[in-house]
Amino acid sequence: MEVVVLRSSRRKKTVQARIVDGVLEVAIPGHMTADEEQHWVDVMEQRFSRKRDTESFDLVARAAALAQRLDLPPPDSIDWSERQRTMWGSCTPVNGRIRIATRVAAYPDWVVDYVIVHELAHLVVPNHSPAFWALVSKYPKAAKARGYLEAKSDGR
Repeated sequence: MEVVVLRSSRRKKTVQARIVDGVLEVAIPGHMTADEEQHWVDVMEQRFSRKRDTESFDLVARAAALAQRLDLPPPDSIDWSERQRTMWGSCTPVNGRIRIATRVAAYPDWVVDYVIVHELAHLVVPNHSPAFWALVSKYPKAAKARGYLEAKSDGR
């Protein structure tokens, strides 16, 4: 992805980025060092790459299909979350809301499906009891996906 860095003496703290005609424009304060500039360019490239990955994946339709196929309740809402740094997904059973970390979108579809199924199972069982794992194991590639995620977790 082509990147253009825009330095501004009026910008004091914030960093912003946007895509303009296929070019990633990163606006930074003029006082930043070259290392700080490179850090923020890397951060913004990753963020926009994750956003691009999520746009091709219809979470709502995927969750509905998995819920129906595995006899689990569908979520009231499901969204991508850029803010999840340590978890692959999260579920709030009281309101039926599921959030999936954007970094998961770059993984194979069967791994994304597993994360969705894991969170759908929390709509039925809010903990990680044997009853919960019995629901999750209805997904045929559950063990393989858990192994994939464990390898990606870097000890988390």
